[in-house]
Amino acid sequence: MAEGSEAVAPQLPSGGKPRVLVVDDQRNMRTTTAFVLQQAGYDVAEAESGEAALARLLAEPFEVVLTDLKMAPLDGLAVLRGALEIAPATQVIVMTGFGTVESAVAAMQQGAHDYVSKPFKQEELLVRVQRALEVGLYTDEFRQRYKLDALVGRSAAMRELLTRVVRVAPTEVTVLITGESGTGKELVARAIHANSKRSSRPFVPVNCAAISESLLESELFGHVKGAFTGAVKLRQGLLEEASGGTFFFDEIAETTPAFQAKLLRVIQEHEIRRVGDNASIQVDVRVLAATNQDLRKAIADKRFREDLFYRLNVVPLVVPPLRER
Repeated sequence: MAEGSEAVAPQLPSGGKPRVLVVDDQRNMRTTTAFVLQQAGYDVAEAESGEAALARLLAEPFEVVLTDLKMAPLDGLAVLRGALEIAPATQVIVMTGFGTVESAVAAMQQGAHDYVSKPFKQEELLVRVQRALEVGLYTDEFRQRYKLDALVGRSAAMRELLTRVVRVAPTEVTVLITGESGTGKELVARAIHANSKRSSRPFVPVNCAAISESLLESELFGHVKGAFTGAVKLRQGLLEEASGGTFFFDEIAETTPAFQAKLLRVIQEHEIRRVGDNASIQVDVRVLAATNQDLRKAIADKRFREDLFYRLNVVPLVVPPLRER
């Protein structure tokens, strides 16, 4: 390792030293790297193997893990995967030898923060570790401040999504959230609500695919006494109950064009009409919607109203699948 100018480790918000775990099966490289980081003000621990690294990660917290890629039987990618699972807030930097840069790039695609090629200068190492620490502290503070802990992922796609969530949340615009099933679309909607001016008011989610059209209309808009068999008294709908808050239409593509026309009125006029009633009622709700389907294809197939699509798609958010995080 070549010498270079010294850098001072940034301090944690608590005032303590940032903790770095150095993982390398070559003793000289490991101890030299650890010494450089200690001299710069880091609290450093060493692990001589991938197994030892995972054991340390399970036992104690680290802000940064600096791991060699070429180790056996558990290599640096195994350490990376373990760190992502055990301590998602920990930033991982991989060390790679000559001719293995492609492996380092693959590691970054799997969630590593950065890579450094051997042999490296002290200054280069300290700058990369410092940047990783700053990103980790920023990400942790960012998630805590904006209540985003339930949204998992450190990829560029997820960072971009979380940034857009925080930007759009304080506004009143309608948001259409798309993505595959199980990617966390409702979590995104809840994060938008939690960071909006309506956060103290109700967040009301409805899964449109789980309720029949006739029942869905009654659930959302309410009904008057005698509107249909079994309507023995006036009932307030969920949209009224959500007044002042946020209404989330999950699986919006599962609704019929007839129901979509009524929903369009809610968004355009901010009013509803109870089933069996002729009078309109003003409602103050912010509308968020989500779907796992291609709505443009649904429009072409006459299954979804184009005018409703443009009303919902004011701000589109795409939640990346887990394989891309």
